[in-house]
Amino acid sequence: MKSKTILFRDPVVERVCDKFVKRSDVGYAKYGKTLHDERTGKHKDLAGYLNDVQEELMDAILYIQAAREELRDKLVTDAIKAADHAAFHGSSAQLDWDDAISPV
Repeated sequence: MKSKTILFRDPVVERVCDKFVKRSDVGYAKYGKTLHDERTGKHKDLAGYLNDVQEELMDAILYIQAAREELRDKLVTDAIKAADHAAFHGSSAQLDWDDAISPV
């Protein structure tokens, strides 16, 4: 295994690179070979790689849709909570109006 020291000026890029290394480790543990071994050993051809890319992108689109739906559900839930809170506690304008009409 090669070792390399990289100086990062951007911590975001560093975190992405760390994830690439971890992802490679997971793949090696699962398949017992590196992507380089797979390619140079002719375990997969160009059509196989293109198929993998297509499947991964299809999965990515599904994850995007699921995330969008999760965000929508959260926004709706937060809006309902805010409306319930306002209805229960009343807005300050409503309380001022109530006090002016019926100061009890």
